[in-house]
Amino acid sequence: MHIVRGISVSLFALATVTAGTAVAADLQRQAVKAPIVAPIPVFSWTGFYIGANIGGAWAGGSFTNSALGGSVDVGSTGAFVGGGQFGYNYQVNNIVFGIEGTIDGVGSSDKTTTPIIIGPNTFNASGRATWDATLAGRLGIAANNWLFYAKGGGAFVGFDSSVNNLTTGVSISNSHSQGGWMAGAGVEWAFAPHWSAKLEYDYLGINGEQIGTNTGTTFTLNNPNIQQVTVGVNYLFH
Repeated sequence: MHIVRGISVSLFALATVTAGTAVAADLQRQAVKAPIVAPIPVFSWTGFYIGANIGGAWAGGSFTNSALGGSVDVGSTGAFVGGGQFGYNYQVNNIVFGIEGTIDGVGSSDKTTTPIIIGPNTFNASGRATWDATLAGRLGIAANNWLFYAKGGGAFVGFDSSVNNLTTGVSISNSHSQGGWMAGAGVEWAFAPHWSAKLEYDYLGINGEQIGTNTGTTFTLNNPNIQQVTVGVNYLFH
C-alpha cells in the first residue's frame, strides 16, 4: 500500500514538473515573439480635386508695324496672379495620370514702347495681360503622399492693348484673348487625407495678333509669352 502511494506521489510530482516546464517554455516563446506592426497606409491620389493658387508672373512681347516692319520690344514686366484650379487624377501603382484646368487673374500694369516715327506721325504702343487660363494633361510619379509631376496642353491669355498716334491724338484700343501652348512642372504634398499643397512653374507660349490700324499703319503684338510661379492648396475628393 505504501509502495502504491509512493508511486502515485512520484507520478504527480513528475506531471507537475512537466506541466510547469511546458508553461514556462510557452511563456518564453510568447515573450520573444515579435510584436505585430500595422502596415503604413499608402496615400492614393485618385479622385477629383479643386483648389486655389497665388503667385507671380513675368510677361514679355514686342510690337511690329506694317510701315517699317521693325520690332519694338516692350520688355519684361512682373505681375501678381491668383485664381483657382480643378482636375482629376488616376493612380496606377506609383504613376499618376491626370487632367487639370486653371484660371487666374493677372494684375499687371501697362507696358509702353518708346515712340516710333512713321512719316509725319509719332506712335507708341502699350499692352498688359489681364487673365490666363490653361487646360493640360498631367503625368506624375507618386512617393506615398508626395507627387512630382509635369504637365502640358493649351493656354489662353487675355490682353488689353492700344496703339496711340501721339501726333494726331488718335488711339486704337483692343481687348482680346490669344491662344497658345503651355508646359509646366511641380510638386504636390498631401499633408492631410483630403488636403494638399503645391508649388508649380508654368510657361505659356502665346500666339501674336493684330491690334489694329492707326493712320494707315497696322500694328501687331508678337510673342506675348508668360512665365509664372504659383503656390496653391487643393481639396481632394477621395
